[in-house]
Amino acid sequence: MLDQMANEIKLIAGSSHPELSALVASRLGIDIANTMSLNYSNRETSVSIGESVRDEDVFILQSTAPGDVNDGLMELLIMIHACRTASARRITAVIPNFPYARQDKKDKSRAPISAKLIANMLQVSGCNHVITMDLHASQIQGFFNVPVDNLYAEPSVLRWIRENLSVDNCVIVSPDAGGAKRATSIADRLNTAFALIHKERPRPNVVGRMVLVGDVQDKVAILVDDMADTCGTLAKAAETVRQNGAREVYAIVTHGILSGKAIETINASCLAGLVVTNTVPLGDKAERCPKLKIIDVAGTVAEVRPHKKIPTVQSLIIQQAIRRTHNGESVSYLFNNVPV
Repeated sequence: MLDQMANEIKLIAGSSHPELSALVASRLGIDIANTMSLNYSNRETSVSIGESVRDEDVFILQSTAPGDVNDGLMELLIMIHACRTASARRITAVIPNFPYARQDKKDKSRAPISAKLIANMLQVSGCNHVITMDLHASQIQGFFNVPVDNLYAEPSVLRWIRENLSVDNCVIVSPDAGGAKRATSIADRLNTAFALIHKERPRPNVVGRMVLVGDVQDKVAILVDDMADTCGTLAKAAETVRQNGAREVYAIVTHGILSGKAIETINASCLAGLVVTNTVPLGDKAERCPKLKIIDVAGTVAEVRPHKKIPTVQSLIIQQAIRRTHNGESVSYLFNNVPV
């Protein structure tokens, strides 16, 4: 099967997350296609594909690197267009962390719906299919006229909790009302209690007063969310939970953006640990933050029988999705199961 896929799949890696691309390629048993990407002195992006993609099933993996979101997005669009004009049979954009996902609705006068704009740009460039993970809002899938597979990190999160914490003494906490559905789903599958934090946010990335709804007394509280950016919300939520009697507080998020002074905020917080997946490149942040733990999702994106040992779990998710998409198999299996 691996040899057959090597002849039919082309995996192209954007420059934003080469580590994840390498893990996915390793799980698939194929090489990353030859490409060259560079920026001219005026910051224009130039991309050239170094091998034929005619009538191939092309997967382009590009995440969003903190501080480089727009360049990475433009590179992805140009790569898609280059493959389209080179007569690729199908082009799938694998975007573990979907850019501009927080701008998914018109929440005030004259505000843009930027996530819809990104969807339009991907389709106009020639994208036939999108694979992403833990969208900030599920309705973003409706912005597309092409298939969108929104993978979930939940199975990997459940595995990490069961392997590292005592489930019987845990309570799952949502740091805001918007994440209540995600948190209750995890609590139900672990058969644990659930709590919710109501927060007042006067402006973006600034958190006001927080009120806890639920009982965390003498429990290990696990804050769950889809992304951690500046980490102000997580740090304040952890403090609120501790003040209400929690014995220990962990935070588990899918996309560890960790921009600005996030690392300093986490180190200074009362969090016992912050668990993130590798959908976003972390650079040296793991070394700078001893509380940071990483779940690997590359295998779920690629999905193939393990032919070599991979040290983490998240590369497995992306690998499974690529293999199942290529072979026309159901991707919904990945919504509730972790690849072996």
